[in-house]
Amino acid sequence: MKRVLFFLLSVFFLLASASCRETPARTDTGIINYRKEMRTFIEEISAYAKNINSSFLIIPQNGQSVAWDKAADTDNDGVPSGIMDSVYTAAIDGTGREDMFYGYDTDDKATPDDMRVYLSGICKKFLEQGKSVLSVDYCSSLSKISDSYAQNASHGFIGFAEPDRGLGMIPENSGYGSAFYPYNGNTNDIQFLSDAKNFLFLLNMSSKDGAGSELIKKIAATDYDVVIMDAFINGGGMQYTTSLINELKTKAHGGRRLIIAYMSIGEAEDYRWYWNSSWVKGTVPTDSAPAWLDAVNPDWAGNYKVKYWNKNWQSLMYGNDSSYVKKILDAGFDGVYLDIVDAYEYYEE
Repeated sequence: MKRVLFFLLSVFFLLASASCRETPARTDTGIINYRKEMRTFIEEISAYAKNINSSFLIIPQNGQSVAWDKAADTDNDGVPSGIMDSVYTAAIDGTGREDMFYGYDTDDKATPDDMRVYLSGICKKFLEQGKSVLSVDYCSSLSKISDSYAQNASHGFIGFAEPDRGLGMIPENSGYGSAFYPYNGNTNDIQFLSDAKNFLFLLNMSSKDGAGSELIKKIAATDYDVVIMDAFINGGGMQYTTSLINELKTKAHGGRRLIIAYMSIGEAEDYRWYWNSSWVKGTVPTDSAPAWLDAVNPDWAGNYKVKYWNKNWQSLMYGNDSSYVKKILDAGFDGVYLDIVDAYEYYEE
């Protein structure tokens, strides 16, 4: 009963904070506090979603330093040494990290030692708070795949060694054997993120049929404990149905698993349901573009920076029946994987 009461009070506090906050948080110098704005954004997404489904999982990817103020003290390796923001950590269930051991500079190449120490050190801080760490390495050599899993396991992280940075393959269907995929396969029921021993991150593998059932069958034939996938068929405007998502919730050889929807909150994608083609000409926002739309991401076609603290952008993401999070909830997903959390770094610079 105490746990339920604590949860309800937390939700009330977060929702109340959201309703009272009309202007961006600012520093003493009047400059927008970009990382606080991102923290608050995620906290409000969490409060909204968990008010509808209390077991719904919130997993931000990258940008782990958002949990501390910019001026936080650090150790010699650059890892913040102070206390993490307690409201933020209460709002999330885990954290995702790319390139911890492989892929930071180049795919299939070990991450430089200093960065590996920093990334594993900051992720350990989340582990100490009881938050699961999902670690994605980009490597294709069998020896490096094996080492990636071994290093993640030694740190207590849940690893996935991905041969394709485009996240467009189920590895065991692409010439990578059962010796690696899924790592630590099992038939256990996965009720909580902390129960998981492995996961699949799959975003850009197309389904040849318009309903998405072909891809669903391929995923259903695997034994991953957690599947992170797009909520929309081929990334377009049509969602997977609840019945198709429910088909995925049992592993091929038995045991319940968790199905998590990918969602970018720090960049807009021009292939999403909310996009209007009149907003840009070439790669430049037009006069008709919304105030939240910012510069194109030169490294990822079709992606645009957003002023994520803007209320109109946030209303597309959560808070109403036509929002992104509500669509994900309605489709029956177990949680959301929030990407481009590190957008605050772009604005801080």
